[in-house]
Amino acid sequence: MSEPTIRSLGATLTDHGVEFAVWSRNAERIELCVFDAEGKKEVLRLPMTRDGDEHRLFVENAREGMRYGLRAYGPYDPDRGLWFDPSKLLVDPYAREIDRPFQYDARLGTFGEDTRDLMPKAIVSRDVAAKPAKPLFQPGGLIYEIAVKPFTMLHPDVPAKLRGTVGALAHPAIIAHLKRLQVDAIELMPITAWIDERHLPPLGLTNGWGYNPVAFMALDPRLVPGGMKELRETVAALHAEGIAVILDLVFNHTGESDRQGPTLSLRGLDNPTYFRHLPDQPGTLVNDTGTGNTIACDQPATRKLIIDSLNHFVRNAGIDGFRFDLATVIGRGSKGFDPESMTLRTMLADDVLKDRIMIAEPWDIGPGGYQLGNFPAPFLEWNDRARDDLRRFWRGELRIGDLATLLAGSYPIFGFDGRLQTRSVNFLAAHDGFTLMDLVSYENKHNEANGENNRDGHNENFSWNNSVEGRTDDPQVQRKRRADIEAMLSTLFATRGTIMLTAGDEGGRSQQGNNNAYCQDNAITWVDWTALDEELIGHTAWLAGLRRRFAAFSKMDFFRGDGDVLWFSATGTPMAVTDWEAPNAGLLGMAIRTEDRATGRSTRLAMVFNSAAGERSVALPVSENDGWSLLTTAGETPAGGQITISTRSVAFLLEN
Repeated sequence: MSEPTIRSLGATLTDHGVEFAVWSRNAERIELCVFDAEGKKEVLRLPMTRDGDEHRLFVENAREGMRYGLRAYGPYDPDRGLWFDPSKLLVDPYAREIDRPFQYDARLGTFGEDTRDLMPKAIVSRDVAAKPAKPLFQPGGLIYEIAVKPFTMLHPDVPAKLRGTVGALAHPAIIAHLKRLQVDAIELMPITAWIDERHLPPLGLTNGWGYNPVAFMALDPRLVPGGMKELRETVAALHAEGIAVILDLVFNHTGESDRQGPTLSLRGLDNPTYFRHLPDQPGTLVNDTGTGNTIACDQPATRKLIIDSLNHFVRNAGIDGFRFDLATVIGRGSKGFDPESMTLRTMLADDVLKDRIMIAEPWDIGPGGYQLGNFPAPFLEWNDRARDDLRRFWRGELRIGDLATLLAGSYPIFGFDGRLQTRSVNFLAAHDGFTLMDLVSYENKHNEANGENNRDGHNENFSWNNSVEGRTDDPQVQRKRRADIEAMLSTLFATRGTIMLTAGDEGGRSQQGNNNAYCQDNAITWVDWTALDEELIGHTAWLAGLRRRFAAFSKMDFFRGDGDVLWFSATGTPMAVTDWEAPNAGLLGMAIRTEDRATGRSTRLAMVFNSAAGERSVALPVSENDGWSLLTTAGETPAGGQITISTRSVAFLLEN
């Protein structure tokens, strides 16, 4: 059966007025509600004309800046999945600007309670195209994950009026830090309009991460008070410095939550279509996301909304790419996940999107939800197995062969069916989980401040500490923790594939052991720039320079075994089968052939990983030239083909 054609939706400005259009199959009728300039008084209700499943209305002489909402009429029967309630003012799913942030109120979910005073109003806006350009980011580079407000809120050099906003990212002090770390792309955690989960206000908490969206195109006024203009200008400023911008978007659920949740937009317009329900229970929402609802991304109207949203950010802000939260949902249909789903194929074939960077978080909590390695090319994928294996190696639990596998790009995951390249995004920590400093400071999570009796968040973090949990006043303990972080960062930057670092981890930021800090919009998550570890930042910057200097690190091809890589043991000889199969002996050597961009010549770079609690004497591979030179301070200068590598460290050596 062919796909139905859906015409342009949302509010379209013309020379003579505005055409409004919304899609709903099940609504009996829809009204356009016009508000005054302050968005407070409803001054006009106009019936929309039905044309199939499209509801349209042309308002002559309507202009840019007009504030509006929608009301949908039909049966209210939640047991059949029908939530029509004309007392609920609804936000246009295609709204490109709203006049205020969403704020949770129980009345938003109460049948018959008019919500005009509670709801943001959509604002008719005019598209302004960004300068067309190819994406700056290429796979194999360094992605820097940023939560906008926590990253900028306490920066002493950023003007107070800019702190906590997207505009702050264009400030010279922020750009200088990004360039020091040689960041290739920043990945912004959600900046589109979201609402708090209903359990947070009674606890005095707010959602500080934004993973609870309502409007997919409208920027949240708290983070982007200057709207699309602010985002476009910030992207342009970062592009001028060679830094790409990736948006983290949420198309797996909405903030309308479960049956007790608020009616804000899609639920009130056509709940049976936009959300997935149990086949034999039309009133029961599928919860593959753990948030109460799951968007039906295989529905044509939903698919168009997703594609149009992505187009909007590329055309009007120049965005280089996207990271998709719980991306398995996007590929789900009635029979489960399909890597060849129409939505994924349409996304990759779209003329505007086909050259953009696409990154999947390749799992959800539904049946068959873990899909690491199964997304279609050229999707990059967050690799949580590499994350855990990196941690486990430095905790002393990983076999040497498993470390080599992740260093080489995770071939067993991404190399099946004759694939020649990895698509792994390797990381040690992300927004969800422990920070790097907390990873080496706490054996257990401490989420007590979240108000759920520490039940929330992951329990298995592969973390450790060297003393009393959270203690920071012992210099020796701090040195050990810094050494562990440096070693983990060195390992991450030595992996083949794209790598990701979460903002502040390069300087030892802490969340006091909270590994699910989404509701801590306060000092727990805000980066304290004055407390960052300068020595650790310097080490991270050095690693970034090393990765840029040696071309082999950023290659996505798997090793071929034709001399491009040598795995060696403490004797300097190639690893034997028994070496690979042995439990973690705490040491692995790796020598790769690479172009040295500093000299333009082909050479070899050796790395020795020592997770043991003690110095190790390691013989280096026979040199093809004139020996090896140490690039780091993780050991002593090689003598007689030997190196003594420090405890819990990584040594980098260049062939002379």
